[in-house]
Amino acid sequence: MSTLGRPEEDRGLRLAPFRGLRYVPERVSSLAAVTSPPYDVVVRPDGLHHLESADPYNIVRLILPQAATPATRNKQAAETLHRWLSEGVLAPDPEPALYVYEQRSGDLLQRGVIGALTLTPPAEGIVLPHEDVMPHVVADRAALMRATAANLEPLLLTYRSGGNATGATAVIERTIVRSPLLSTTTEDGFSHRLWSITDPGELAEVTADLSHRQALIADGHHRWAMYLRLQAEHPATGTWDSGLVLLIDTARYPLQVRAIHRLLHRLPVADALAAVADTFRIREVAGPLPHALDALAEAATAGNAFLLAGDGTYHLIDHPDEALLSRTIPADRPAAWRTLDATVLHATLLDHVWQIPDAPEDIAYIHGTEAAVTQAERHGGTAVLMHPVREEVVRDLARQGVMMPRKSTSFGPKPATGLVLRSLDLS
Repeated sequence: MSTLGRPEEDRGLRLAPFRGLRYVPERVSSLAAVTSPPYDVVVRPDGLHHLESADPYNIVRLILPQAATPATRNKQAAETLHRWLSEGVLAPDPEPALYVYEQRSGDLLQRGVIGALTLTPPAEGIVLPHEDVMPHVVADRAALMRATAANLEPLLLTYRSGGNATGATAVIERTIVRSPLLSTTTEDGFSHRLWSITDPGELAEVTADLSHRQALIADGHHRWAMYLRLQAEHPATGTWDSGLVLLIDTARYPLQVRAIHRLLHRLPVADALAAVADTFRIREVAGPLPHALDALAEAATAGNAFLLAGDGTYHLIDHPDEALLSRTIPADRPAAWRTLDATVLHATLLDHVWQIPDAPEDIAYIHGTEAAVTQAERHGGTAVLMHPVREEVVRDLARQGVMMPRKSTSFGPKPATGLVLRSLDLS
């Protein structure tokens, strides 16, 4: 048995080929028009409506089906998937493959391998989560996958090699000189290309390289928990023993790490500021938003800092009272965890000062700063904007088995949803 953070030889990642489900280009307006960001990045309702109107076959109709009840939504997604398959909108590739996936925007280049990853218990330390999850979200995504019997979007996992062009990286770099299966550019300016790997020798090369690697979950904690839940529900079939992932070697292709921001639906900015007046330093900072974010970044170098918005202005709160932190933050965790902005936000501000339940009707988690501020201004709430944590802090805590507060980080770029799906009926 491997110890946490140190998988033994041949007890590492096992990535299997599968018959990918892909859009038939002739049946849709464009591949770009049927893709979507991951389900939890879509800003609702505006972003959802935009995607639904882009093409009648946009993948958002599967990952975020719209109906009156959860059961109806999931049934609708399953029926939609089956209809698209029968109509030839989606079709399986002829043979199992691993898929090389590339994203590019300006100087930013990201490449990795998509496959069906064998699920392993957390205690084995092969796949390392770093954030807590919300049970209702896990239950929601599990119900959707249960109904569709499909992995609709890949998780984003990272591992670190020695940085040399060997193993999986060598296979990737040989593959990208061939003609891709698909190539498209989405409206965010990212170009996307996808290739398949079917050669037995190359598949074996990838397998051997990954067999002693461990991975950090960069994006998809709720879906990983969903995979494990559904595996436990189907112990005898074997069909549910793997899940769709994109694996990135960050020694070769470093990811960007951004913060995920909070939108407090029922807390006006004036009330938020009044509640922290005695325990945080408050400063109004000038806009526009990029300038205010620069002020947040500067303040974050000296300690915990947050930018509050929603009333047309920006307020920086920092220098929290040490006695308050001592009273509200658990002392039985590493110092790196106790000093995280997300820890202070949840343990001190949300739980103690503002007394806001971590429930969907009270808090939304939004990746984009502009979207968070716009929603706060539109509905009279408070956007709490955060500065990103460093990747090495995330990885070190994960190796210690210490979970960060939920939605603490946003690694990217995230894979576009809709380029390749995995049906469990084809596994």
